[in-house]
Amino acid sequence: MTDETSLHNAVAFELRFQSLYQLGRALAFPCDCDGHVDLDHCSERARNNYLFARAMMGREYGWPRVTPCPGRAGASDDNSGKGSEPSS
Repeated sequence: MTDETSLHNAVAFELRFQSLYQLGRALAFPCDCDGHVDLDHCSERARNNYLFARAMMGREYGWPRVTPCPGRAGASDDNSGKGSEPSS
């Protein structure tokens, strides 16, 4: 198995920053089981959103939680966007 394949399989989780003020609104980013986001493989928009969410913890977004990715076995379905806010 190549490194890229093992990395793809390892991303079964997301780091989710829930909005403190708008129910159902969140920023979510692929991560490993420890919550580490690989910023080198994120788009520029996702990287900017991630840095914004981290800077706004406790102001606009709550503390992040590591959750199983939607669509993976054992994961619940929701309308989260990968690195962006979900559409209403």
